[in-house]
Amino acid sequence: MTVLVEFPPGDPGTPPHRHFGPAFGYVLEGEMRFELEGEPERVIRAGEAFWEPGGDVIHYQDGNNRTERAESVHRHDDVPAGQAHAGSRGEDELVQRKDKRAPRPS
Repeated sequence: MTVLVEFPPGDPGTPPHRHFGPAFGYVLEGEMRFELEGEPERVIRAGEAFWEPGGDVIHYQDGNNRTERAESVHRHDDVPAGQAHAGSRGEDELVQRKDKRAPRPS
């Protein structure tokens, strides 16, 4: 599945979720805050790409890092036909897995 994801200025993005298969993306415009379980938060800028393995890895952040401009991302999710590409994670699961999250910036 290939989608164009657009977040308005300052949008925090989607809540923590898990992709059921690998996802590849390319930031077309703006800057995306990106954080996967076990990795520190980073900013991906227009012209840069990202990859995430999917499966048992929580995707914590994908929001717009800029407050004055939109963010747009071209993303491809590799999932079996008919299966959802992602699922939200509940607070209980996030608490249980907190030791797998990279330390937060101060």
